[in-house]
Amino acid sequence: MDRRQKKTREAIFQAFTELLSEKHYNQISVQDIIDRADIGRTTFYAHFETKDYLLKDLCEELFGHIIDTAMGLPHGHYHYSCCSNTDSVFLHLLRHLQENDRNILELLSSQNNEIFIRYFKSNLKELILRQYADKDLLSSSALPEDYLVNHISSSFVETVGWWLSQGMKETPDEMNEYFLAVIEPILKR
Repeated sequence: MDRRQKKTREAIFQAFTELLSEKHYNQISVQDIIDRADIGRTTFYAHFETKDYLLKDLCEELFGHIIDTAMGLPHGHYHYSCCSNTDSVFLHLLRHLQENDRNILELLSSQNNEIFIRYFKSNLKELILRQYADKDLLSSSALPEDYLVNHISSSFVETVGWWLSQGMKETPDEMNEYFLAVIEPILKR
């Protein structure tokens, strides 16, 4: 993708993100996005087939960036300590959220949050598999692996939701401790 295409794509994402903070997803039209991004209809459709594809790509970019950095993939500032134990990757995610990386907090707490929470949870599952299943930490449980992965991802999403609703008074380290206090007993069964 050339520089001009990247710039246009970013303008579309920015316009869409702004609109999502103002009104519900179902109330946003492609025309609203086009007007806000100051682009033509043909340009929009050259990048995205539909508004739903735009939403999917936005979520993949937002959550992909955060999760890829937590896993050490080449997007940014990976901390080598993430490899040393299972909890540090969740702590890394919490720190990204606290920094409001790419305005993700506004989207997770917006009136459209159910859409973003679903994508967040879906992206977390791969991370959890890498952190727990690849290290055989899920196999020690009597529960099915897919059930545990779903439970852990749901629990983390709920942890983040609670943290947001409480005004993020706790530090990422404290939230990581809360989360692990709930998850680790299940893995040791």
